[in-house]
Amino acid sequence: MTVVEVPQWRGSGSATAERLREGAQLVAGMVPATRRLRVQVDDDLVITASRVRAAMSQVGEGLVVTAGGDCGVELEPVAAARRAYGDRLVVVWFDAHGDLNTPSGSPSGAFHGMVLRALTGEGPDGLVPEELVRPWQIVLAGVRDLDPAEGAFVEASGVCHLRMPDSATLVDAIASAGFDRERGGFPKERGFEEKVVYLHIDLDVLDPEVFASVGTPAPGGMRPDGLLGLVSAVAERFEVAGLGIVEYEPGRAEDQELLAPLVEKLVKVCARA
Repeated sequence: MTVVEVPQWRGSGSATAERLREGAQLVAGMVPATRRLRVQVDDDLVITASRVRAAMSQVGEGLVVTAGGDCGVELEPVAAARRAYGDRLVVVWFDAHGDLNTPSGSPSGAFHGMVLRALTGEGPDGLVPEELVRPWQIVLAGVRDLDPAEGAFVEASGVCHLRMPDSATLVDAIASAGFDRERGGFPKERGFEEKVVYLHIDLDVLDPEVFASVGTPAPGGMRPDGLLGLVSAVAERFEVAGLGIVEYEPGRAEDQELLAPLVEKLVKVCARA
């Protein structure tokens, strides 16, 4: 198992974003990894992305855990999984937000709110991968704070949006990703193959009443045991191509006490052979 620490904070719109540097270090330290890589971040997000890409090329066998930093650090790990698995990949986005804004429409202008849209092909110059993630390869889980333009994109593109799924619903959504319900089958260019999952976990998917150390909290989130149950169900059914844990802004001791065992459990269920 490899953990790649990316203490990027320049992509965040949070007023306290600099805390993400410490957060990335702490999350990385919670991962029981046998190999550790730390990316030197730059004020230029394109430069940082190139360094993350280089780090991803150095990882060996086993689960790769990306410890951020803001959500923008997920660009290259997800892109690497897309290159490796092609149309078999499904990206499960555990997050309070969709991260589906475009540079022209983003209310904040912060890349952490654009990264998933960039993975589909619409993003800032230098921050769009060569091989794109298709909307049908995306499952939003726990997302409860979509900007109007993001909601319109989800509706028009066919992104699967599960605001607060149970395990069976989430597993079914992954298994049926790409299924054409009108035609009753999978398009020929996709075919049916066993899915492989990349799991993105922005810690603001958790309810701020139980975990508040994030920069952009949104009410009505998941409980830690609920998140762990969903991830466990996914990992029991599908191969996990990668895991990202991001957006931890250390602020309360009780949040760190909650997070340390949660991260260890999440990683262990995803690394299950």
